[in-house]
Amino acid sequence: MCDNHTVEENELYLAMQKKMNRRQFGKLGAGAALTMMLPAVANAQDVMEMDVNIQTPDGMADCYFVHPTSGQHAAVIIWPDILGLRPAFRAMGKRLAQSGYSVLVVNPFYRSAKSPVVGPGASFADPAISAIVRPMAGQLNATTHVTDANAFINWVDQQPSVDTSRKIGTTGYCMGGPIVMRTMSNFPERMGAGGSFHGGGLNTANPDSPHLGIPNMDGRMLIAIATNDDERDPESKYVLRRSFAAAQVPAEVLVYDDANHGWCIPDSAVYNEAQAERAWSRLLRTFEIALA
Repeated sequence: MCDNHTVEENELYLAMQKKMNRRQFGKLGAGAALTMMLPAVANAQDVMEMDVNIQTPDGMADCYFVHPTSGQHAAVIIWPDILGLRPAFRAMGKRLAQSGYSVLVVNPFYRSAKSPVVGPGASFADPAISAIVRPMAGQLNATTHVTDANAFINWVDQQPSVDTSRKIGTTGYCMGGPIVMRTMSNFPERMGAGGSFHGGGLNTANPDSPHLGIPNMDGRMLIAIATNDDERDPESKYVLRRSFAAAQVPAEVLVYDDANHGWCIPDSAVYNEAQAERAWSRLLRTFEIALA
């Protein structure tokens, strides 16, 4: 998960690559958020986009919903990283919808503010930005993860563009990784596939650690781990692999080389297109198998 260690490691990585200085971080972020230079989707479907409000036990959540213009499709719920729902995640949601899914991208911070909670080019490395999002993230916990997931599952199941005969997929980035795990384990009757990308805190020593719910899952999992996250906690991948194997839950737990925390998100300073596309293709394959 994003923390001071991650920021320092990413800055060191960028300095070693001589890609940019701190001032350029903001310029890259703003440009990527505005243009979203994601590779085109082969045979992309036409899609319909809308902003929606969803009632939860803790208030009204503002979200982004996008789906193909015709037919019914498996639903996917996307949990953003610590910078929240913003243009980068709208672009990722739209891209997934173009591949044939009805996609809900949530604002995880709706209890505090409507999205976007930070402006274009924002970086967690900026103390002013960190001061905004840390308290919002601090309001989330194992309980809110489950109550939010329940509300969003119920909402997508009521949408005409969703094929409720097919299970739901879910993806999460950074702090969204644990939410994916808890969504999969608490709603196995509806959840068929989950993907965590540079997710933090997937297995901890706490009694509510996300990995303890693995035996309750009834779906397929993809765990994509950043290089620097793995270097800091190399045992985590083994704990996850053993837990999935013991529960007979089909799962890929992979470390992505030369891919630092945040590498999958197009407005991230450490966005790595080659490795992001590798992770994206594995996600699509996971969904094709589990959500058919």
